[in-house]
Amino acid sequence: MTPNSPNSPDGPGSQDGPEDADRPASRWTDLDRPPLDAAALRRALLRPDALWTALEVVQRTGSTNTDLAERLRAGERLDEGTVLVAEEQTAARGRLDRQWSAPPRSGLFVSFVLKPAVPQDRWGWLPLLAGVATASAVARTAGIDTALKWPNDLLADVGGEERKVGGILAEQAGEGTVVLGLGLNVSLKAAELPVPTAGSLTLAGAHAADRDPLLRAVLRSFDDWYGRWTATGGDPTESRLLEAYAAGCSTLGRTVRAELPGGEHLTGEAVAVDGDGRLVLATEQGVQRPVGAGDIVHLRPAPGE
Repeated sequence: MTPNSPNSPDGPGSQDGPEDADRPASRWTDLDRPPLDAAALRRALLRPDALWTALEVVQRTGSTNTDLAERLRAGERLDEGTVLVAEEQTAARGRLDRQWSAPPRSGLFVSFVLKPAVPQDRWGWLPLLAGVATASAVARTAGIDTALKWPNDLLADVGGEERKVGGILAEQAGEGTVVLGLGLNVSLKAAELPVPTAGSLTLAGAHAADRDPLLRAVLRSFDDWYGRWTATGGDPTESRLLEAYAAGCSTLGRTVRAELPGGEHLTGEAVAVDGDGRLVLATEQGVQRPVGAGDIVHLRPAPGE
């Protein structure tokens, strides 16, 4: 997964022509985008006290989320903490089944298996937890401050404009199992961006574009937050997840339009994220209404921006 348009982990369209479809690209085609070292990643991340239990890096696939979900639905036993990383994705899916592809080794395209031992009605916090973990990792590793756009986007400042650099997608893949995917634009150049609202860490001024330490930081940060969250039975307040998400959420305090399933539109000020991870809108009619799903369009900056 990698990002492109708002509210989906979409990414730039760039893939081999038909004659190259079955031939893997050279690992060193682009020296500015070196390949990931799967063996080194396993040594660093697969530890007895860690969430991560298996890690595979593939050169090319349609979608890491689809691959893991299909394996699980076919009955394959995958342990919690199984990680699949792709150097290139050609048919990844965002929210609302949006399709996209991205240049090889231009970002992080990763999905993993989770089996949360918490009440299922709290699973809606998983994309928000992933956003908090990723934002923290990006700040430490790339030196970039990112903001969280509810429910599943990461934004960064590119030339004074708020651009989407990351997207998250969680989907249930069998009883008690979730596949969570993350797409993060790392080294995309301006000419490679598919839409004006897209960005990358490089374009946002990252001091490094090495995906290896970034992937390690993201997975370790997720492990830390996931451990806190599950240890409290998925309680977002006791685990301090709600506090961390609200502090980093750029949607709060803004006038937004929620484009809801079924075609309904709702406009109001985003005033809170509730205990179920829903965005609470204060409408013009004086009613506070929680929104659990939908595309959110930022209409005006938050106060003080």
